[in-house]
Amino acid sequence: MIAQLFVFTQRSKQGGEEKRRGTELCNDRDKLRASAVCTRWRECLFYPALWTELKLRIGGGTNGGGSGSDQTPRLEFLMRKFGSFVRELQLEFAPVNNYLSPLQHGVDAVESDPQFAKDAMVTYLDQVLCVLGSLRNNRNLQKLSLYGDTCILHEDGILDSTYLSQVDQGGKKMKEIQQLFEEILSNSRQMKWLSCAFMLGVVTPCSLASLSNPSSSSLQHLSLIDNQLPSLISTLELERLAHLHSLSLDFCDFTSDMCRLLACGDRAPLHRLSLLLNGAALDVKPLDGTAAEDDWKALVRRSTNLRVYIMGMDVHSQDLLRVLKPSVPLERIHLDSYSTLVTDGVIELISQQYHKTLTHFILMRDDAGFPDLSVNRNEDPLVLLTWRCLHLAVLIIHGYTVWSHNLVAISRLRGSNLKVLEVSEESIDFDPDQSVYIEGDPVHNLVKEVSLGLGRVWHPSMDNSVVLNEPTQHFHREMQSFSAGM
Repeated sequence: MIAQLFVFTQRSKQGGEEKRRGTELCNDRDKLRASAVCTRWRECLFYPALWTELKLRIGGGTNGGGSGSDQTPRLEFLMRKFGSFVRELQLEFAPVNNYLSPLQHGVDAVESDPQFAKDAMVTYLDQVLCVLGSLRNNRNLQKLSLYGDTCILHEDGILDSTYLSQVDQGGKKMKEIQQLFEEILSNSRQMKWLSCAFMLGVVTPCSLASLSNPSSSSLQHLSLIDNQLPSLISTLELERLAHLHSLSLDFCDFTSDMCRLLACGDRAPLHRLSLLLNGAALDVKPLDGTAAEDDWKALVRRSTNLRVYIMGMDVHSQDLLRVLKPSVPLERIHLDSYSTLVTDGVIELISQQYHKTLTHFILMRDDAGFPDLSVNRNEDPLVLLTWRCLHLAVLIIHGYTVWSHNLVAISRLRGSNLKVLEVSEESIDFDPDQSVYIEGDPVHNLVKEVSLGLGRVWHPSMDNSVVLNEPTQHFHREMQSFSAGM
């Protein structure tokens, strides 16, 4: 591509304009290579029309040290060049990216190095300030997606008041971050996509009120999720967003009033709804007041193409049975747990109520035990779910026992229509009675039979990182693709 580009521009007599047109043909890497040729090529690199979209992940410290502050100058350079005119910006912040390692001598890695945690948080706050400060006057911004990989910091107490008071005395940086975010919303004129997930200190319950009137009319997707207790999206503010097609929020904040509002005839129909249910927060954010069955019926009557994605994190089965209303047009569900256990009754309910709409089913449990859901049952609930849900395309299982003969049955029931079948190797068990009648290696026979059922080569997941990823990050990325496909 670079060689062809040089020939193209050498034949041209119009100079800079032709260089810019030629650079548009390059991918990002070739644009950077071309910019090293001469000053004029470097000027073309920063032509606004070439950078309508930016996707970045700002990593923090990694195993072996480092706070991620070495990336700050690069981030400042990019935002200084593109922040004032970029139309679509997707950023992921990871203050301690891959730093937390398994227990060492009974002490967590971060606890043994508290200074690292402080440095990581300082860097995180500075980088967020850099990004938001560069965007504050961007009136062309149409898509803003921010994700903070901060869940592990919450779990290890790094985000408690002690740490925060040491890295941000008086909360000055936090207040400045919140003010800058509100300025971006108030200065925007054509915002279509606004997503801010688990970004420490960025969004408050008052943030959405700052959104300008032009952007409130153009906004089509909204996602505001954090570990805060107060709701970040109120029914009153949602009333302004009459053209919303996609919404993502905490399940406990999806109230009966909000559901009824979205069902009103003077609004655009809702196409995608992503809900995150955190079992650990149910003691302080109960399910009382959330959308009831009649509310869901009214919403579905208005939004006939609505599809719902639900992720439950460490939710008890009795709570899941409460939230899984029959009228919910559930397309994707991800049940992820550490201490809780999803029962066969929950899977039975899902397979019966959502057999017409369910396409994605993910069942994860990060624990030493591998409970068997088929105990005391004639039929395995996962096999029944695969049989009933005719549109099932993605099935991922880890942390529960999956018998080899049931895995073969699953592959045969859905065949090549099951696009993704990920089962961790340690979740698979073999029936000793059946092994008597099967010659050869049982694992080899399983791989052969499942591959034949799916019509493609299949293997158990050897690397748990394929199936075991950070739940909030999975929710954010799944929500992005789910909402973008409306």
